[in-house]
Amino acid sequence: MTLHTKDGKPLQVSGDMVYSSSGCVLGRIKGGKVYGPDGNYVGTISGNRLVFRSTESTGMSSPFAAADRAGTASADRAGSAIWGDEPDIPD
Repeated sequence: MTLHTKDGKPLQVSGDMVYSSSGCVLGRIKGGKVYGPDGNYVGTISGNRLVFRSTESTGMSSPFAAADRAGTASADRAGSAIWGDEPDIPD
């Protein structure tokens, strides 16, 4: 799966885990949403974009532990007009 943020930042996906382009763990995919290692909502997957939607941000999942991985070099894409905000992605 290829995934980018609303503004076009590339993300890495491996199984149900989502990582920043530098390899930092962002979260785990559960039911079309991504939850961080602390169990807090990170964003919603819409098509091939990860967007933050405040109306869905009250959801939580179980905390988990995961290791970072190697970063990748990937080009940004053009931003999208999809409903929601740019998620807070560390990089």
